[in-house]
Amino acid sequence: MSNSTLSTTERSDNKQMPNADTNTVLELDGVSKSYGAETVIEELSLAVEEGEILTLLGPSGCGKTTTLRLIAGLDHPDGGEIRLNGTPVSGNGSFTAPEERGVGVVFQEFALFPHLTAAENIAFGLKDLDKAERDARVQELLDLVGLETQGGSYPDELSGGQQQRVALARSLAPEPAILLLDEPFSNLDVDLRVQMREEVRRILKEAGVTAVSVTHDQEEAMSISDRVAVMNDGDLEQIGEPEQVFQHPESRFVAGFLGYAGFLPGHISGDVVETELGSVTREQIHGLAPEYDETDIDILVRPDDVSAHACEGEGHGEVVGKRYLGPTILYEVALDGGDNLLCMHNHDETVPTDGRVEVTLDAGHELAWFPREQRPETGLYSD
Repeated sequence: MSNSTLSTTERSDNKQMPNADTNTVLELDGVSKSYGAETVIEELSLAVEEGEILTLLGPSGCGKTTTLRLIAGLDHPDGGEIRLNGTPVSGNGSFTAPEERGVGVVFQEFALFPHLTAAENIAFGLKDLDKAERDARVQELLDLVGLETQGGSYPDELSGGQQQRVALARSLAPEPAILLLDEPFSNLDVDLRVQMREEVRRILKEAGVTAVSVTHDQEEAMSISDRVAVMNDGDLEQIGEPEQVFQHPESRFVAGFLGYAGFLPGHISGDVVETELGSVTREQIHGLAPEYDETDIDILVRPDDVSAHACEGEGHGEVVGKRYLGPTILYEVALDGGDNLLCMHNHDETVPTDGRVEVTLDAGHELAWFPREQRPETGLYSD
């Protein structure tokens, strides 16, 4: 488990259940799942509002795909309850079959029928409608996903992005109560992946559908979601809007998983926090209450918060690594105090790698922090 700023009890607010005046489509209440002696999910609670796109984000093995399978009815929970539109569908003696839940699923392989056209694939789940209604619904969905003229094409005649749109339209056809997306972009190349993120979000919002997506890709989760639920070892570490989770992580795991993270030691003294790089005002540190005065903390520092420059004096440390990323270069600086920070520079800025450097902390936003006593022995620097 991660070293969190909040205890398990204090983190209970992370469930972030919707307000009473919102329409809750999906609720997981204390859901647990084990396979043999291995606990995959432990008392997971969260709720999804109507029209919301929620992404379960985390590393492989954190329990996110198992959570999706439990919602779909492909697995039974060992404890807790799952409710759709207020009606229990799993747990506490109830279990509704997958096909009766009104849940749509988009698999990462798309799973289109190769012998059916795009229109026929979309119409597959509309057998209860007469032909005129079915044809009208299919055309409506083809228009929605931007394939107005591709209804007669077979899957092998479509690009990867077009196949994904057909799979999405097919899942939307029966108007499910909620749509589940399992690593929906993993089979696409990088450029198409970015394009389809924006397209899928547009389609879901235009359709007004409630969706839960699963991914290990931080950028994907941030770009497609209304809220992100970060999972680790079967627990919900944090849930909130992408900007909130990134800027104010509530555990060191979340801080590191959502991007490059360095931790700068500091000591709180009155109105300032003294660090190896100089003083930081208390107002720059998010949520730093008066009772923490005269205590040691670690300040979360991301690469765009700091810069390194050649110096004639003693400086703060030495460059020990360099990563060329095209538009930017990341320089890893080993500070004299023993900690490493990444500094981001434009590709045309040169930082000497054979001498002392001065590091400047110049963040234009509030900085997150963690109690020093929660610092693990290793793993303070994440990439």
